[in-house]
Amino acid sequence: MLDNSFELLAKLKKLGFIKEERDPYWWPGSGTFEVVVGAVLTQNTKWEKVEVALKNLKNLDLLSLEKLAEADQKLLAEAVRPAGFYNTKSFRLKKLAINMLKDFGSFEAFRAKPSRRWLLEQKGIGKETADSILCYACYKNFMVVDSYTSRLLRAFGYEFEEYDEIQEWLIEGIYANLDKIYELYGKEMPLHMIYARFHGKIVEFCKENCKGKNKNEKIKRLLS
Repeated sequence: MLDNSFELLAKLKKLGFIKEERDPYWWPGSGTFEVVVGAVLTQNTKWEKVEVALKNLKNLDLLSLEKLAEADQKLLAEAVRPAGFYNTKSFRLKKLAINMLKDFGSFEAFRAKPSRRWLLEQKGIGKETADSILCYACYKNFMVVDSYTSRLLRAFGYEFEEYDEIQEWLIEGIYANLDKIYELYGKEMPLHMIYARFHGKIVEFCKENCKGKNKNEKIKRLLS
């Protein structure tokens, strides 16, 4: 049984999730507009497919707020096709870029003073996508919750009904054990980096272990 989220973080850290050669914040290209695009593209698809779409956008020089806002819709849709739902995602990306440019003037301005409320008002941006942008692109203190997180916690008997409930449980254990976390890592770390690496560990662990008929038993055995 896990009494709190710190225990989960400590167990995942002991198992070696995540790989140290990754981005310090786990999400590739953290702190850049690329995270905004990736957060939208990764909805309902595998990250490996998102990487192909991001590479296409890079090759077309469309991975900036300004270029994306001006992009030809058909060209954009074809570029993000590997990530699935390409017509919907390309429309939402372009609209998001246009609105961000109109309301903030630049990605740098948005990153300096981002708004979760504003993000949630954008078409196709839910809580997970918004918090991913806030944590990984803007380095703000938002803990991301995804299907991997709820799947992992269910294995230990936690049945949360809402995104916010899971997020609150995760945050509570972190806040209450910051000194232990600093000791665990051997240094003080910004809260957003702790959140980022914690979420990354959950994802990497679940990709390898949250599958199959006996997944709950396997999860509990590995994290006991």
